[in-house]
Amino acid sequence: MRYLVTGATGFIGGRVARQLIDAGHEVVTIARTPAKAQELAALGVVVHQGDLTNRESLRAPMTGVDGVFHIAAWYEIGADSRHAEAINVDGTRNVLEMMRELAIKKGVYTSSVAVFSDTHGVAVDENYKFTGAHLSEYDRTKWQAHYLVAQPMIDAGLPLVIVQPGLVYGPGDQSLVGSMFVQYLQRRLPMIPQRTTFCWAHVDDVARGHLLAMEKGVPGERYIITGDCHTLIEGLELAERMTGIPAPKLHVPPALMKLTSRLAALFERVLPLPQTYRSETLRINAGVTYMGSNAKARRELGYDPRPLEEGLRETLAHEMRLLASDTSRLRPAS
Repeated sequence: MRYLVTGATGFIGGRVARQLIDAGHEVVTIARTPAKAQELAALGVVVHQGDLTNRESLRAPMTGVDGVFHIAAWYEIGADSRHAEAINVDGTRNVLEMMRELAIKKGVYTSSVAVFSDTHGVAVDENYKFTGAHLSEYDRTKWQAHYLVAQPMIDAGLPLVIVQPGLVYGPGDQSLVGSMFVQYLQRRLPMIPQRTTFCWAHVDDVARGHLLAMEKGVPGERYIITGDCHTLIEGLELAERMTGIPAPKLHVPPALMKLTSRLAALFERVLPLPQTYRSETLRINAGVTYMGSNAKARRELGYDPRPLEEGLRETLAHEMRLLASDTSRLRPAS
């Protein structure tokens, strides 16, 4: 089979592309600068020059494929969000409209449990729909892509499956959570927010969930492909048991995080605050719970993510090897 994978130069998309290649499939992707996708090309991925925001640039790479994995997205919490809507909403519309025009047999679209916003401690299922104010531009634009672009096209007959990961971690993670663990290993992490909870899934399991959705998923259905739910405090305490490096003892209550977020919103209008301390970043960590149940994916797809302890051990070992080889990132114990 021949598949187009958008976002193949990214964290999840790269693992999906590799798993497809390992399974004997052909993989096509797009990149604004193909020369920067040499690692993928070396694996046998066909790299076309293209851009999600340029609909016609998708025609050639999508022509003749058996299926589409649309994974590419803008994801920068607390950063410049001027491109969020163009990539997450308009880019998704471009991919799905081209899929419809070329009569591609099946697609898998990567949404997120972030479209549910704060679930207030409940692991919701695929039937839940959030309609309030969003906590971040990522949440807002992914909600729009999911409910205002993908779902209406499904209702009109597009053979599309939607998957919804939660927090995705693993070796090579460049997200804020990945950076948090690096800071922890460097003994630079001063505090952890109380009650903030995610459903953690290793990137290889999330990638496998995408392949299962293409293979077994029913067009028109949604599948939450999260792992087990743990607070950030639990994640860091687990890391401490694995590494012996003390986790931060300062646990900041949600009310204080929310107050700090409002203050940061004032300061960032005139001062360039670090991403970690911008109002949006603080807001999504103020005791927020991004929780979704993977029961349907387990039951219907055979999705079976590894426990956090297993995946985190591998991830921390990877980061510790990188730190040991890069003395510029090392800091003495405090």
